[in-house]
Amino acid sequence: MFNKTSKPADRAFRPGPTVIPPLPDMPPPPSTEPAETPVRSLSTLSADLVFEGQITGAGDLQIDGQVKGDVRVGRLVVGETGEVEGSIAADTIEVRGRVLGGVKGKQIKLVSTAHLEGDISAEQLSIDVGAFFQGRVTQAQRPAAVAAPTPAPVSGPVVTPVLTTPAAQSAPEPIPAE
Repeated sequence: MFNKTSKPADRAFRPGPTVIPPLPDMPPPPSTEPAETPVRSLSTLSADLVFEGQITGAGDLQIDGQVKGDVRVGRLVVGETGEVEGSIAADTIEVRGRVLGGVKGKQIKLVSTAHLEGDISAEQLSIDVGAFFQGRVTQAQRPAAVAAPTPAPVSGPVVTPVLTTPAAQSAPEPIPAE
């Protein structure tokens, strides 16, 4: 008798997030999205460059050429064609090429193509099969952990256990052999 041609779902109320605009004199509410971390770009010394002198900075560096001097950066990658003659200090160090000098960092990785002649000081060290290393390794001390609290002394009488032994008994006499 009655025929309905439209779908009730098309006209149904669909609840969604209610957005309330801020008052003109009030700051907007804080965002619930995570803050973006700053993107650090990787600086590269290409394979045809020879650098003599000290390199310092907090950024990331990849060395594919030759460096004759000390390197102190935030993160360092010595590429397969890279060579460093001097000491290296960085938080994270990955050696794929050749290093002649001491290396100090939190995390150090020697890849299978690495050739390192010098001492290593690291919290974490990884040496792949095939990597060449000649020198000494010392594990840098991690920051001291917070000591566990000592238990509070128990109030009341102190009981000291006393160990007593039974009186010495005489050994049984041996049975004479016939």
